[in-house]
Amino acid sequence: MSNKKQLVLDAFNNKATERVPVGFWFHFAENELGSSYEVPAYRQQNLEGHKKFVKEFQPDFVKLMSDGYFFEPETAKFLKGIKSAEDLFNLKPISENDKWILDQVSLVKELTNDFGKDLFTAYNVFAPATAFKWGVGGDKKLAELIKENQDAVFYALSVISQNTQVLAKAVIKEGHADGIYLSVQSIQDVSVGPDLYSEVISPSEIAVLTAASSVGGTNILHVCGYEGAKNNLSNFKNYPAKVINFASVVEGVSLKDGKKIFKNKAVIGGFANTKEGLLYKGSREDIQAETKKLLADAGKTGIILGADCTVPKDIDWQRLEWVREAAK
Repeated sequence: MSNKKQLVLDAFNNKATERVPVGFWFHFAENELGSSYEVPAYRQQNLEGHKKFVKEFQPDFVKLMSDGYFFEPETAKFLKGIKSAEDLFNLKPISENDKWILDQVSLVKELTNDFGKDLFTAYNVFAPATAFKWGVGGDKKLAELIKENQDAVFYALSVISQNTQVLAKAVIKEGHADGIYLSVQSIQDVSVGPDLYSEVISPSEIAVLTAASSVGGTNILHVCGYEGAKNNLSNFKNYPAKVINFASVVEGVSLKDGKKIFKNKAVIGGFANTKEGLLYKGSREDIQAETKKLLADAGKTGIILGADCTVPKDIDWQRLEWVREAAK
């Protein structure tokens, strides 16, 4: 096992390390929300972007991006066409040999064949609720559907979860990723509080992590604060993931306090991910001072420095290196 892979796994397991690992990621496709089936160039941009980043920046580990394959096309089409919550009972799971799954497995396999022996890799997977709300038109619509027919929403999420479980297991077993990076987010509507979230949403997410773990995955849970979305972190404190990446800046929760919430699991974060943040626009001196401040507060065990979410794709990679320099 390479030194970097062992370094990261030790940090994930709360072991003492010679230095604190650093992990940042960004999208590689021109339009990450677009479909590779509509614009095949997105797939090649994704592949080439990963390889260039690994070769030139030599990261400590890699989050493998799912640009071009965010959501299963037929499920998304079905969700866009529903007229009522009752229609959700007509949603069916896709085949285990569906092209959407096989294409992602081959994407992951090409990347892990290139650098997976040397670096820890985790493949980006969106939670069923995220796929659901993207399909139906947002958090407010999801909340309305839960109010209309909670059982129908629970059923639809279980179907999407089945598809996602198949994907998670396949990218680990056949694509040789070391695990998945599951992106979850509290529903951004006050009507879906912690109890309702735990009852309706959480089972579909926990099932994905459990499936990934069943085939040997070392999995990262991402509690997404993208564009300022707020999360009830306690909703996720018992999720079966090895490592937690939460939006420490957006949530106003330090890495040290995050470790307490997540029962001393390893955590990733510390920096804002926006173009207004220190990482994107600050000086070398300020970025490195913040790095040292973060480690002075959180300690160096079970800490991986990173950002709230994906950083802007045009960020100067040298800025990421400044963090790694200071973390040494």
